[in-house]
Amino acid sequence: MVQLFGRQWTRAELLERVGDVSQVGGARLVSFADGPETGVLAADVRTGSGFSFAVLPGRGMDIGFAEYRGMPLSWRSATGEVAAAFYEPQGVGWLRGFSGGLMATCGFTTAGWPSTDEGEPLPLHGRASYLPARNVYVDGQWDGDDYVMWAQGRTREAMVHGANVRLTRRIWARLGESRLFIDDVVENLGYARVPHMIAYHINLGFPLLDDGAELLSSAQEIEPITDDPDAAMADHAHYGPPQRDWKEAVLVHRPLADSDGWARTSLVNRRLGLGVYIKQRPDQLPFLWQWKQLGQGSYVAGVEPANCFGRGRAYDRQRGTLRFLEPGEQQAYALEIGVLDSPQAIADLRS
Repeated sequence: MVQLFGRQWTRAELLERVGDVSQVGGARLVSFADGPETGVLAADVRTGSGFSFAVLPGRGMDIGFAEYRGMPLSWRSATGEVAAAFYEPQGVGWLRGFSGGLMATCGFTTAGWPSTDEGEPLPLHGRASYLPARNVYVDGQWDGDDYVMWAQGRTREAMVHGANVRLTRRIWARLGESRLFIDDVVENLGYARVPHMIAYHINLGFPLLDDGAELLSSAQEIEPITDDPDAAMADHAHYGPPQRDWKEAVLVHRPLADSDGWARTSLVNRRLGLGVYIKQRPDQLPFLWQWKQLGQGSYVAGVEPANCFGRGRAYDRQRGTLRFLEPGEQQAYALEIGVLDSPQAIADLRS
């Protein structure tokens, strides 16, 4: 049943009260029409609980703006949703079109820092976020007394004499809930084994991120990978106000699964009674990158499930953690992102 406006509703009860379900929630496809965003598609999803978000088929099926009851959840950069045609693959050119948003996809054959792997120069975070989707399908339907809405599509990273890797992604939510689900399948469509790296670059921002915010992690093993590891580890779970000349810290967590196979990491703001949690399966995504960036204007908490370590493909190959996909092989990934909307919901994380 649908939980809305302080009570539960059956399908029949709700439809008696609205001309169309879009009155209380739903998903629709729109297109940007100005500046470097021109042509970028977006699927606006409203769950009716106050939780809404935009899926970007024109940008790798990423998730752009997200909010809860008028409060933004994700950090937004100065670039806007830059169209895929403006991708700059050299070095850190990825950042010229990195709008932030709730989630940007990194991959599929490299992710993390730029590196040179077996003579091949590789860019920051790969091409996944700049691949426009095909077979885009945005809709919703009743499933008994539940209403489910979704945006799905496929992207492909391919080149002649090179990798041919396809992502099939479905992002969905239920009417009345304050969470979303990501179901991904990555498949090697080629005839040779290919490296496979993926990270879900989740970017949480103000007002959730503010002085006093805290990262709650199940990880017992945390390794800093930036230049000053002692500074990165010092009070790594707590966030202060924006700072001039901030030097970013990146730490790699190894989340621990619960009895159901899930690990949960949360950023919470007890002053607001607000938090966002991310659930991942460590058997699929054994790492989580914590990107702690408290610079002025670049004030963002990255909480990033990944199947790789973060220092680039050459480093993962050297460590023996580089994942490969054999010809025809598929790898599924599942994530859940949701809102903690009260002090009690935050307290229940520790219970």
